[in-house]
Amino acid sequence: MEFFVVLAVALCLSMVGLGVACILKGVKGDSIRKLFRINVSALFGVILAATIFILFGGITANAASNDAAAAAAASSDGLRYIAAALSTGLAGIGAGIAVSATGSAALGALSEDPKILGKALVFVGLAEGIAIYGLIISIMILNA
Repeated sequence: MEFFVVLAVALCLSMVGLGVACILKGVKGDSIRKLFRINVSALFGVILAATIFILFGGITANAASNDAAAAAAASSDGLRYIAAALSTGLAGIGAGIAVSATGSAALGALSEDPKILGKALVFVGLAEGIAIYGLIISIMILNA
């Protein structure tokens, strides 16, 4: 299993290095897309292989030797962490989309009339509140 982790980290670091090299050389257009598409598909393949290995290979021998109650508790904790991560991540994505729309509209409105600064900030603050609500839900999930 460590092999898959090392391979995934190597692919991620190579993607960062590839991006830096492309920026420094000034590469533009479809060639960058092709390079990143190859790297992302390789990373997806590694993740898929690791998932298949976990589901059908390496875990079955270890699961037979472990106590059933300990395995259930670990699975429960793992699902809690996944739920907390999903609620925070999806709320952050939603807040980013909302702030991008309301922030640009607020800046456009402020350029026309500077007196509406307070009204514009309220809408941007409401959009940012989505991320805070997701974080609160994550804290509630982890403390349950």
